Amino acid sequence: LCKPILQDREDTAQAVMAKHPGSAFIPPYDHPDIISGAGTTGLEFLWQIGGEPLDALIVPVGGGGLLSGVCVAAKGLQPNIRIFAAEPLGADDAARSMQKGEMIEQTDPNTIADGLLTSMGDLTWPIIRDNVEEVLVVSEEEIVAAMRLVWMRMKIVIEPSAAVSVAAALSPRFQEISGLERVGVVLSGGNVDIDNL
Repeated sequence: LCKPILQDREDTAQAVMAKHPGSAFIPPYDHPDIISGAGTTGLEFLWQIGGEPLDALIVPVGGGGLLSGVCVAAKGLQPNIRIFAAEPLGADDAARSMQKGEMIEQTDPNTIADGLLTSMGDLTWPIIRDNVEEVLVVSEEEIVAAMRLVWMRMKIVIEPSAAVSVAAALSPRFQEISGLERVGVVLSGGNVDIDNL
């Protein structure tokens, strides 16, 4: 229907709503209710691990709904938890935004992790900016290797967007960060088009 960039998505949604009076746009990530709902991922993670608290969570980032929700919920329960975002190199607007200190819109994403192609939103960006310690950027090869590893070791097929978090956890950059013994890795989504691998 449209290119995978924010403005095209918004324009297409407006055109569809114009053709269907009474319809409503429900944003996929940049809405308080969506962020709150996504935060339940963080709550469930921390409730289910038991024992010692986690040192960190790694969460994939595209539009930021899941990541910002996890930030709010996890930091609400465990204020000292360290949150890391995971992002593909071909759609690295969150990493560039964090480096610059202001939101940079995604303009030409190119990654196998198609669930992470969009830009962060006006609500998600400030939450991410203020709560994420670092955005870990991974290559396409690292994403595919992470998918393969999870399949071989766990017999679970994960989509590339979920594999971004695994790839980040395995990355040399993450491995060199001190003080991380117990780390949770969020695997989200189930959209795998085997033909695109």
